[in-house]
Amino acid sequence: MRLLLDQNLSPRLLLTLGPSFAQSSHVREHGLERAADERIWQFAIEHEFAIVSKDVDFQQMSFLRGHPSKVIWLRVGNRRTAYLAELVARRTEEIREFLDDRDAAFLSLG
Repeated sequence: MRLLLDQNLSPRLLLTLGPSFAQSSHVREHGLERAADERIWQFAIEHEFAIVSKDVDFQQMSFLRGHPSKVIWLRVGNRRTAYLAELVARRTEEIREFLDDRDAAFLSLG
């Protein structure tokens, strides 16, 4: 499964994800930069992405709907991209396990 970065995350984060998440992309790459959360959710399901966002709306959607889609919620407030890259790097194994777990729908990182 690949990661789909929400609009509230910098596309530059993709450059730092490394080989573990090489097929990941940003909503802008798919013309979804102004799309409603519902549309992004459906796109993620259709294209087998896990949504990565700082938006609490995706957290709530995940709790209400379960998976698919999977959601990784970054509870970090306004942080630099370098900080987010470091967070993902430190938690790569946990993220991989989450993505591989057929029953997991939500992962919170902070």
